[in-house]
Amino acid sequence: MAVKKVHTLVIGSGASGLAAAYRLHCEGVKNILLVSEGLKRGTSINTGSDKQTYYKLGIYGSEPDAPELLAASYFDNGSCHGDVALVEAALSVRCFMNLVNLGVPFPSDHLGQYIGYKTDHDPKRRATSCGPYTSKEMCLALIRAVKAAGITVWEKKTAAELIVLRNRACGAVIFDNDKKKFETVLAENTVFAVGGPGGLYAQSVYPCGHTGAIGLALAKGAKAQNLPESQFGLASIKFRWNVSGTYMQVLPRFISTEQDGSDEREFLRDYFNDDGRLNSMVFLKGYQWPFDVRKVPEGSSIVDLLVHKETSEKGRRVFLDFRSNPQNLDFDALSAEAKDYLERSGALFGTPLERLEKMNPGAISLYRDHNIDLAREPLEIAVCSQHNNGGLAGDIWYESTNIRNLFPIGEVNGSHGVARPGGSALNAGQVGAFRAAEFIARSGRKESLNVEAAEKEAKNIIKTLKQLLSGSRSFLADRKALQERMTLTAGHLRSESRLEKEVRAAKKLVRAIEKEGYPASAGQNGLTTYQLAFAHWAYLSAILFQVKSGVGSRGSAAVLDENEKIIPEDTSFRQKVLETQFNGREFEHCFVPCRPIPSEDGWFETVWAEFRSKEVYQK
Repeated sequence: MAVKKVHTLVIGSGASGLAAAYRLHCEGVKNILLVSEGLKRGTSINTGSDKQTYYKLGIYGSEPDAPELLAASYFDNGSCHGDVALVEAALSVRCFMNLVNLGVPFPSDHLGQYIGYKTDHDPKRRATSCGPYTSKEMCLALIRAVKAAGITVWEKKTAAELIVLRNRACGAVIFDNDKKKFETVLAENTVFAVGGPGGLYAQSVYPCGHTGAIGLALAKGAKAQNLPESQFGLASIKFRWNVSGTYMQVLPRFISTEQDGSDEREFLRDYFNDDGRLNSMVFLKGYQWPFDVRKVPEGSSIVDLLVHKETSEKGRRVFLDFRSNPQNLDFDALSAEAKDYLERSGALFGTPLERLEKMNPGAISLYRDHNIDLAREPLEIAVCSQHNNGGLAGDIWYESTNIRNLFPIGEVNGSHGVARPGGSALNAGQVGAFRAAEFIARSGRKESLNVEAAEKEAKNIIKTLKQLLSGSRSFLADRKALQERMTLTAGHLRSESRLEKEVRAAKKLVRAIEKEGYPASAGQNGLTTYQLAFAHWAYLSAILFQVKSGVGSRGSAAVLDENEKIIPEDTSFRQKVLETQFNGREFEHCFVPCRPIPSEDGWFETVWAEFRSKEVYQK
């Protein structure tokens, strides 16, 4: 059995994993190993949006801001721990400027001020962007830094199982995707930066190459929080991309067809008796991109429901057509907000494509770069999974709350609540990377890895994994089944009766995979399908518990009663966080009170003394 011993193992090479590896190096930790399926395969480097946002403390002009004010913007949306919110606020400028110094081209004016704008759920101009590929630019800069630092990177490797002894992370068993063999990496610390649950949904914005690996930690009993809190929104499906911002603001035609492309219709007109209101709602989808139950039926999220009805209930295909205007388009009939925006943008003319060319030509070239010409073909869309606000539970240093030496960072860390300001996920990933690296390097925690016991556990794990890859099941069939189950049951529309049935089916699938296994040829795909199956059981179980608890409809999920009516939210649950943990047989769930935002009134000499003595790192 090949065994490698390192000080810190980083699993995942998205923006947070790369930042953690680089920051560990800067903090003086030298024996670092970063394991990745591929530096160009993750979500961070392959996704974006019309103007992908990075959210931080406001640092432009005279508008006042402070960490506690930013923390309140996180906390006030509900089901969010205040101390973690304050950490993400306090470090936002430091992490942002680190990216600037590494070469990420965030815009500044001639005086050196970094300009901001308002994003969703944002009371101030805290958001910034360097275009549709903001997270890609972050990854490219961080990859350069990691390579320049000489950090060891293993590509074409898949984390097959975490090694955990007595609630202490000891590294991981790794599968070499080329050599088709298992390896053991023992580590004092494991930074878990595997991204969101990209492979869980059939309709998804996550890139096809990213599946996520939260199931690895869930299977070891790591506590999770807020798993039901996901975001959904309209996205293209031939090439996966959010159709937010300008794509909606230029007022494309929404058309649907039969599966063969016949019977083209502007279907939204069936539900609006006022063309001006219809087009104004489409415009608002640019600002209000994620599905939000508070914006139905009178708000812009009615558009998401109508698209879903057309695709899921009627079995038709839906497209955005930029080549010609919606029927009876009249700019004067638009809402004042929509007309003023288009007028100030110099776009009260022409077709949607011509308006897009005027306002955001890069939005056209982006699709052209992926072999989709908006001048020649309509863009097929659906309501897709976009982000999980929940994930694993971590403390203020991003260490798992119940598995020592395991540090979940990035989207796999469930630091967000019901709703979050747009772009806050990019900040959270960088802050988590900095905090975990700083704690690992400076806490003074003594090495405690029992190498002999960890090696023995790794041998047992590999034996079980080899049995998992000695069966006859089809991973393709299993993955398709679980993804369709999640889209139909755990998407933006949910019901208790359907969830009851599908939770049982999810558990049955997991047990069947464990018993029957996949053929050895399935390799990486078999391993990732099993952990996806385990994760989807966890998510469905948590969602069912939340629905049965009476939380109701909130965030990006509408809970339906037996008559298909939306059940109102019980807002008292916004003062609670839902925790989920696997006990070895079933998933257990409970609500815990949100920890408040700490109100610190520190004295410099005292804080300085605590910092010098490393008391700040004591838990």
